[in-house]
Amino acid sequence: MTPNPPDAEIARILTGVTRIALVGASDNPARASHGVGTFLARRGARVVPVNPALVGQSLFGVPAVATLAEAGPVEMVDVFRRSDAVPGVVDEALGLVGLEVIWLQLGVVHEEAAARARARGITVVQDRCPKIEVARLGL
Repeated sequence: MTPNPPDAEIARILTGVTRIALVGASDNPARASHGVGTFLARRGARVVPVNPALVGQSLFGVPAVATLAEAGPVEMVDVFRRSDAVPGVVDEALGLVGLEVIWLQLGVVHEEAAARARARGITVVQDRCPKIEVARLGL
């Protein structure tokens, strides 16, 4: 696996990004995506839940949307999907204006899709959780 960015870059992302699309958001409080989305929103980020099954519901104080294109301008796409879904998510994300980071959650890795994003100047973090990283880095 291509190494993730150094800790200083991860810290910059986690303290500087304020507009996040959370792909695979869940309205179930027991799911990791719900907990992480809530955590990021409480830290001051606008977290847009992306899940076609939840359109019209409000999560993290924001209405859920079906696609990344509907999420509006975002700086980071946080992906809670299986690794085999990552290429499609990355392709859709690369069409977003202002995108800086694609973050793949714990257990989610896709080298080819990550390489396509990096080739377009996007920072990619794989197999990590923002909530865990905030604690680990003391942010």
